[in-house]
Amino acid sequence: MNPKLDATFAALSDPTRRAILTMLLEDDMAVTDVAEPFAMSLAAISKHLMVLAEAGLIAQEKRGRVKWCKLEPDALRAASVWMQGFGQFEPVDLDDFERFLEAELGDNEGTP
Repeated sequence: MNPKLDATFAALSDPTRRAILTMLLEDDMAVTDVAEPFAMSLAAISKHLMVLAEAGLIAQEKRGRVKWCKLEPDALRAASVWMQGFGQFEPVDLDDFERFLEAELGDNEGTP
């Protein structure tokens, strides 16, 4: 069990939070700018930002009276490493597999 990994995937499970992360790929943004494209309240966006921050995917800091959000560059590294573990198997080429089966089954058709 890895609570940090669980928090990362829980944060990524919501399309609004994924959209926010995509926006932050471009540059740091004020919370009000993050909220602008969404049809929801600033309080709702703040809750999404809190989930992202608690998962370590973003950082927030106050600059004057404005709260800014920035993407944490290494935040997805653990999730990426975990997911790469599933890429260790070569994808099956179904055409090659079908040819193999035809060759194997074709040779055994006349055998009792």
